[in-house]
Amino acid sequence: MTAGSRGDVAPFAALARRAAAAGHEVRLVVPENSGVDLTGIDVASMGVDYTALITQQGVSVAAALRSYRSVIQPLMRAVLLESARAAMEFAPDVLLAHPKVLSAGLVAEALGIPHVLVEIVPAVTPTSSFPAAGTLTRDLGALNRVTYRLAGGGEAMFRRDLREVSRLVGSFSRRTPPPAATLLPISPALLHRPADWGDSVHLTGAWTSAGSGPGDASEAVPAEVAAFIEAGDFVYAGFGSMASGDPVARAREVLAGIRGAGFRALLATGLGGLQVPQALRGKDLLVTRSVGHNAVLPKAAAAVHHGGIGTVHAATAAGTVSVLVPFIADQPFWGARLREKGLAPEPIPQRRLTAAGLSAALSSAGDYRAAVQAAAGSMAQEDGTGTAVRIVEGLV
Repeated sequence: MTAGSRGDVAPFAALARRAAAAGHEVRLVVPENSGVDLTGIDVASMGVDYTALITQQGVSVAAALRSYRSVIQPLMRAVLLESARAAMEFAPDVLLAHPKVLSAGLVAEALGIPHVLVEIVPAVTPTSSFPAAGTLTRDLGALNRVTYRLAGGGEAMFRRDLREVSRLVGSFSRRTPPPAATLLPISPALLHRPADWGDSVHLTGAWTSAGSGPGDASEAVPAEVAAFIEAGDFVYAGFGSMASGDPVARAREVLAGIRGAGFRALLATGLGGLQVPQALRGKDLLVTRSVGHNAVLPKAAAAVHHGGIGTVHAATAAGTVSVLVPFIADQPFWGARLREKGLAPEPIPQRRLTAAGLSAALSSAGDYRAAVQAAAGSMAQEDGTGTAVRIVEGLV
């Protein structure tokens, strides 16, 4: 069970396919319209659409707070109740859930089965090694553990809805039972495993579909894109589902920065993070809504992106240097981690994005290429999806 946008759904889809291929009966409970290919997967809907929410109000924290009662609270109520109904109907032997699905532990207890927490990013399991993703980027040492208390605030915010779930499933716990295991579908090449995590916490490596990865032949691109990426050096730029501020002004700075560094530009507009007027267009530019990362990133001189973990994984696995322009949530965290590991230049917060700053970062990309390619080599040896399946099999 997972809730959120594309980056929250794609890893679960990959795991569902691998588990089904291993002979297990799998049902995936997801939001509507995630943009992830769910072909061949038994799917149940939560009846909510995060993509529509992002399109309507962008990714502003202020907007989310303003619309809490009218939008966020009803959306989360649907997530908690509909995922619970779907799980009770399917009656699985084990339940895996995204942290947003706060009702997972109650449902698992009612069914008498183990549940597994899937942390797409490290924001729930406390450690002194780094602050919770989405809070700070500065290392607070032992005080890093305090930042993880913020993740526990979700239950308090939606306590009334969780009581409704308890009545629905017949659970009488006052507190959500702890998970039997925690899985983080993150490569050790990007994040070291803290020594203070317990044995039930597993850094598995990224969850990808069998056969997918850099250069994946099944990930076809339009002929126009194929011709562009074969015609010479280019930089990829795209901000996925991020939509905030002035997309035209952002596109102007991005294009000027890429051109200033001497590259052609392939821009993916996504859900509105970039908007390119005709006056900015030229033969050195190709604009598309979205493009397959596995087909494009291995050929890019660098990738300018928001720093969502899916894109961070894809670019690093392709051996392509990232220049991060973080918007919100865990994105600054990944900017800090890549910089700390010598895999990327200093991230450029989206509000401080300038052509000059981006051009300088792109011009320094060569300084990080060897480290990124070494990380790509390590990631190529990982089988995060298979590791996760084996761990879950050991629980039932």
